[in-house]
Amino acid sequence: MPGVDVRPGGGGPGRAPLTVGFDLDMTLIDSRPGIRAAYEALSARTGVFIDAVLATSRLGPPLEHELAHWFPAERVAEMQVVYRELYPDHAITPTVALPGAREAVAAVRRAGGRAIVVTAKHEPNALLHLDHLEIEADAVIGWLWAEAKATALRAHGASVYVGDHTGDVIGARMAGALSVAVATGPCGAAELRTAGAGVVLDDLTAFPAWLDHYVATGVV
Repeated sequence: MPGVDVRPGGGGPGRAPLTVGFDLDMTLIDSRPGIRAAYEALSARTGVFIDAVLATSRLGPPLEHELAHWFPAERVAEMQVVYRELYPDHAITPTVALPGAREAVAAVRRAGGRAIVVTAKHEPNALLHLDHLEIEADAVIGWLWAEAKATALRAHGASVYVGDHTGDVIGARMAGALSVAVATGPCGAAELRTAGAGVVLDDLTAFPAWLDHYVATGVV
């Protein structure tokens, strides 16, 4: 049986189909206004001060990491439940698609590939965001962060993973996927390169042209 040609794109005879994974928060969507509103609602509900601006400046890690800054350890699990209950009413409408997000997903499809979303966010809320912003993914996998993202990326055969955080770079590298980083989140371009990103773009508006070149040549 002939070996599989793993060059990007195509999906033709002997070629592995292109699957590109995307992170969600600060990669495809600017969820800071919505998350800030959700934290403010949680603060109002509990009477516990939360610096919502500070919290939204360090998006990426799982929710429980941020909640641990504001609540004692024994209350974090309870606060996760409350936050996620508040989230749909407060966070979906204010959130916007980042520039180039829809075009980036469309570029993957134009190349004959699949676009999946792998995120640390609560999966039902991730789906609400994508539906509201009319960003259509072939699969959405939530509750995964850093190394754990590699599990979903491998399971879906992703050869490229696009994210804004060093945790996304780690997940891509653990999965054996090319890490394409966008400097639209809390991590700057130099930090993303140091973490091992194979490609660093200013934002997703540059992604379609980069993908077209990568699919055509295999050159990063």
